[in-house]
Amino acid sequence: MVSKAAKRTVTDTNHIQEETMRFILMGMVTKESEAAAAPPTAEQFAAMQRYNEELAKAGILLAAEGLTATSKGARVKFSGDKRTVIDGPFAETKELVAGFTIIQVKSLEEAIEWVKRAPNVSPNGEAEVEIRKLMDVEDFVENFGDAPFHADASDPE
Repeated sequence: MVSKAAKRTVTDTNHIQEETMRFILMGMVTKESEAAAAPPTAEQFAAMQRYNEELAKAGILLAAEGLTATSKGARVKFSGDKRTVIDGPFAETKELVAGFTIIQVKSLEEAIEWVKRAPNVSPNGEAEVEIRKLMDVEDFVENFGDAPFHADASDPE
């Protein structure tokens, strides 16, 4: 059974999503950033703050966060019912996320244009940002129909 609040959320989200999509912009780790040997300079930090302020003024910024090195993290591996905790660092992994921004724009093309405006704060001048659309309720409705989002017959509404 789906609660009344959940049904409203689905409806509200559908209305919003007709106009915009959410994208996650993932800044990937470099050897320098993972080693934490070269934190951003004051100038680089200020440039990133100005960029984030520009996103906020445009009304598209939903979140922006940096991540600590993997040496300060952990992973939980799932294998059937078994869970295995793996402590960082994750040196064997070639692609790791250093930080992320979530924006809400009209298209992938618009997300790309915003990423192109970002300052390059990588210590060695080499950086990569991966852009991926976040899944919304509509993505599930397209695949499964809207049946999972309707209350059962016992719900009075």
